[in-house]
Amino acid sequence: MLRKTKIAFIGSGVMAEAMIKGLLGQGLLPAESIIASGPRPERGADLAKRYGIQVTEDNVAAAKGRDIVILSVKPQILGEVLEEFGSEVIRPDALVLSIVAGARIDRIARRLKHQAIVRVMPNTPAQVGMGMSVWTATPATDEAQRKQAQTILAALGEELYVDHEDYLDMATALSGTGPAYVFLVMEALIDAGVHMGFSRRVSEQLVLQTMRGSLEFARASRRHPVELRNMVTSPGGTSAEALYQLEKGGLRTVISKAVWAAYQKSKYLGGLNSDR
Repeated sequence: MLRKTKIAFIGSGVMAEAMIKGLLGQGLLPAESIIASGPRPERGADLAKRYGIQVTEDNVAAAKGRDIVILSVKPQILGEVLEEFGSEVIRPDALVLSIVAGARIDRIARRLKHQAIVRVMPNTPAQVGMGMSVWTATPATDEAQRKQAQTILAALGEELYVDHEDYLDMATALSGTGPAYVFLVMEALIDAGVHMGFSRRVSEQLVLQTMRGSLEFARASRRHPVELRNMVTSPGGTSAEALYQLEKGGLRTVISKAVWAAYQKSKYLGGLNSDR
């Protein structure tokens, strides 16, 4: 799907690098087919040296004539970039793929006067090929372009297509922000281990491997989390005592409220960035 495709990354930050690394690592296209633009020449030089791609500080030059243009800039400068492009830079038959947080499709379409647009909510584990990307596409995006978008996102980990843009706000709260929740739980468990008397190094090792093993076991078993939890909870045992305290402290309610708050914030930011 991508072998002869020319791709431009407008913005050369961490997530853009993750996508470049995934595409090249899986041999989906050659390095010379990729160009990345960004304001910092030292960053461009580093990417060129590491991956062999083309780099430039000129966004317009990067996007011109490309089959796929990936918008990967910070939300606060997206308006400036779209204004810079106008309506003549993007090829009429090109695909525009946006990973800009909070930037709604209608805003991008109006500014670029372009309709073939895919919007994606990726997450940080994409940096190690274990990401979760939720995406949607406009009706003007044809089947071949959707396959191209799917192929690009699969290079980052797993991908899930949704049929309405509103689901991306939900994905932002659950999977986009999700790693932050996991890291906080990790931090709390590590601190608990240190409090009991483990060194921080040992506590980190125990927690990281326990979380990794639990995840892999859950995926392999395909059982509901309730079943898995019951498997390690003996009546009157240590797990039962610990779980009682977690339930007593309202862990489920706090997590639910946190995700809901993130969802509401995502919708609010999307409204600010809709140009309405």
